[in-house]
Amino acid sequence: MAKPASPLAQRINEAIDFDKRIFFLVLLFTFLLIRYFTNALILESIPDSDRLDGQGDLLFFHIFNTLNYLWTPFALLWKFTVIAFLFWSIGLMVGFKANFKDLWKFALVAEIVFIFPELLRLLVYMNPSGIVSYLEIQNFEPLSLLWVIGPDHVAEKYHYPLYVLNIFEIIYGVLWVLGYHAISRRTLEESTLVVLFAYFLPLLIWLGFYIGAYR
Repeated sequence: MAKPASPLAQRINEAIDFDKRIFFLVLLFTFLLIRYFTNALILESIPDSDRLDGQGDLLFFHIFNTLNYLWTPFALLWKFTVIAFLFWSIGLMVGFKANFKDLWKFALVAEIVFIFPELLRLLVYMNPSGIVSYLEIQNFEPLSLLWVIGPDHVAEKYHYPLYVLNIFEIIYGVLWVLGYHAISRRTLEESTLVVLFAYFLPLLIWLGFYIGAYR
């Protein structure tokens, strides 16, 4: 017999009780819009960009960005599926049952966290206090360990792992503790255990693999 939903779980379910299809379109449009304006800032920061663009020297820059825009919806859908599968499978392994479809929908909602680092990058460099390079804009990762330490102070192979280790990942994990609690009706302590094993452990394993395989 299923456990009754706690008052917190009921409030969470009520808060996310909206049309996820519309939410996905809004989320996708927001990501694309922020990335479009960020790419425009990067283009403007390239010295003599108007002349280079007119000569076709920035063709690959435009092609890469276009492919990135086209791939974004598929990348998001794939991420939601993988994340939901991890929580579903790890939950089953420890004896906790959660509906895969509900986990997938929550992964969609929780993704809103990762809008903020991209938005911060855009806002910081929309009106910079001085001259900035396009690499500085592109590599700016707010509230991450890389941002705290500085990319010039660590080897390049640690840039990506230190960028991934940021405050937004922690917030994402906290949201998942609440989400898993609401979906599976397990306690917050049990939900925290699932989040640690289903999300943060695979993330750390992947980062360790990246560092080891970096050439």
